[in-house]
Amino acid sequence: MEIVYNVFAVLHFVGWAIVLGGYFVSLKSTALNKGVFHGAATAAVAGILMVGVAEMSGMWDDGGPSMMKIGIKLVIAVIIAVLAFVGVRQGDKISPALKHSIGGLTLVNIIVAVFV
Repeated sequence: MEIVYNVFAVLHFVGWAIVLGGYFVSLKSTALNKGVFHGAATAAVAGILMVGVAEMSGMWDDGGPSMMKIGIKLVIAVIIAVLAFVGVRQGDKISPALKHSIGGLTLVNIIVAVFV
């Protein structure tokens, strides 16, 4: 089960890399890169599956990470995915505030993962 967990962890990291990279690529344009939504959805689903596999297999018998931390990360991931979906649907008319919210929340999610 550890291999399955690690595969989901890699997908989770790749998803967030796509979101952050897509955000940086989109800074010079008025549109949002379409990959941002797909990366956010991938990261959220992979994160949920990581937690499920770890709980099911007993990998976290020592208590594992705080479920509050996981819940906060999930809420932020869902917000990012919704904002990215809205941004991609708006096409070239996306507001800078929406775009920077996606980038900022992505950084917050990474910070929560590392420091909390």
